Amino acid sequence: FLDDGTTQEEWKMVVETKKILDPKIKVVATCVRVPVFVGHSEAVFVEFEDEISADQARDILREAPGVELRDVPTPLAAAGADPCLVGRLRQDGEHGLALFVSSDNLRKGAALNAVQITELLLARRQDSQA
Repeated sequence: FLDDGTTQEEWKMVVETKKILDPKIKVVATCVRVPVFVGHSEAVFVEFEDEISADQARDILREAPGVELRDVPTPLAAAGADPCLVGRLRQDGEHGLALFVSSDNLRKGAALNAVQITELLLARRQDSQA
């Protein structure tokens, strides 16, 4: 535990989220270790500037590359799979959503991400040269 009561893993999650999205974003993380061979799972609570419904979010996520909607995503279901599994999506106030995400951290958190980013960069390069 760190001096402020968070763990190093929680601190890292906050710092990485701010680095990727926006340094001003407010993030609170609680991380726990669970006995699974592979996988990361997160309970996510998001508050948006504008009103959004759970149905609107489902429509957006249904079309999002690398995302698969599930009633109940679990690390077991995500193991060996490429997409992030998203489910338990529900309204949390007028501007908020609550959802649960599971993914195979060996694929989506490491090697697969590198491959997908490389493919995107190569496609952009080909488009700009055309």
